[in-house]
Amino acid sequence: MRKIIFIGRSEAGKTTLTQALKGETITYHKTQYVNNYDVIIDTPGEYAETKTLGGALAVYSYEADVVGLLISSLEPFSLYPPCICSICNREVIGIVTKIDHPKGSPKQAAEWLRLAGCEKIFFVSSYTGEGIPELLEHLREEGDVLPWEEAKARDNAI
Repeated sequence: MRKIIFIGRSEAGKTTLTQALKGETITYHKTQYVNNYDVIIDTPGEYAETKTLGGALAVYSYEADVVGLLISSLEPFSLYPPCICSICNREVIGIVTKIDHPKGSPKQAAEWLRLAGCEKIFFVSSYTGEGIPELLEHLREEGDVLPWEEAKARDNAI
């Protein structure tokens, strides 16, 4: 599995998405520092929101294969300037979170990600699981076995 770093404002859904991708129970947890897991780097929103901490995101992005810019469908504005993806030497994807929220605007969030330079955009709900398989499939490398494939193999063996 290719390693991804999640970047976004506080409450964009980075930690919740991390839990969903790992198959964990979704519980609120405020990220206080960079969590570097096997295939996910979960960053605090303050790093993206604060100029003096933003440089750390550039450093951590070198440890990832893919940069994931997250925007919640509830965001009132975009944190990302136009064409920001062009300065990164990694694949940058956009991830719209909280797509199941009735007050959300996934379409607006996706437009902001396109303006930032994201060519590939995923729409996810960590609570319903919508979009999670597609994101995992995108991060998959040859030979990787995804969780639902393991479960299917176990079921077929019985």
